Amino acid sequence: MDVSIIVNHYRLSSVLELSLTYLLKWQKEYEMRNGEGSTEIIVVDSGTTRKTREMVSTGFPSIVFLSHEHNIGFGKSVNAGLKRAQGSFIFILNADCIVPYPKEIDVLLDYLKQQRHVGLVGPQLLNFDNTHQHSAFRFYTPLTILARRTPFGRTTKGVRAIERFIMARSARRSNEGTNVDWLMGSALLTKKKYVEKVGLFDEQFFMYMEDVDWCRRFWEAGLRVMYCPASKIYHFHGKASRNKNPLAFLFNKYTRIHLMSAYKYFKKYGTKAPSYTMKY
Repeated sequence: MDVSIIVNHYRLSSVLELSLTYLLKWQKEYEMRNGEGSTEIIVVDSGTTRKTREMVSTGFPSIVFLSHEHNIGFGKSVNAGLKRAQGSFIFILNADCIVPYPKEIDVLLDYLKQQRHVGLVGPQLLNFDNTHQHSAFRFYTPLTILARRTPFGRTTKGVRAIERFIMARSARRSNEGTNVDWLMGSALLTKKKYVEKVGLFDEQFFMYMEDVDWCRRFWEAGLRVMYCPASKIYHFHGKASRNKNPLAFLFNKYTRIHLMSAYKYFKKYGTKAPSYTMKY
């Protein structure tokens, strides 16, 4: 089998339906060129509802559906798909991502086939008004965490830390591939043999940092992580509402989860960010 697509889903059934509709268009075109059965789509569903189960079984009977009663977390969910996937290429996609044209996946596949030392490649993510969404980053430092999750980010030093983190001056220069430290886990293409070399996602990270950790392990294995803006995919990326209270971050659930995951990450690797991309 050529390609496995793993769709990670948690209670967004209407968005999932739209995402799968577009993925089937890609699958149909790809299999017309490469043979029936050369691809598979796997949905890994956390907190499965009857509505989602019926929608997939009725509307998309050819899709493999792996259900879990509770929310098992991003890394564990993707791992369930990775263990099931049979394709030589594996495309990990969040259910809130929409692939507008089949060529967007083909661009990533062609890129990974041509680049011998690249292990992981991701597309440019767009908001639905066609504005750019940050998805390629430098590795975290404690300063970056503070800048992103506390009022420190509003200071001059905090703003500079964030600009460096989001690679504001380098990741969008052209449609050519760019070496990056890590890519957002919403859309990632790799090869099965690389997963076998690097390993699965680290399940100690329930939410946040699991994609950072995985990309770091690719670099440590001698495999480059590349951002490919020539491929464009839409992403329903929820933005936290802005609260004027400078202490509001203390009561935000996702901030607490992010900080806990960051603690685990720095405990695993230390606080100094490596500079793998500086070699290229």
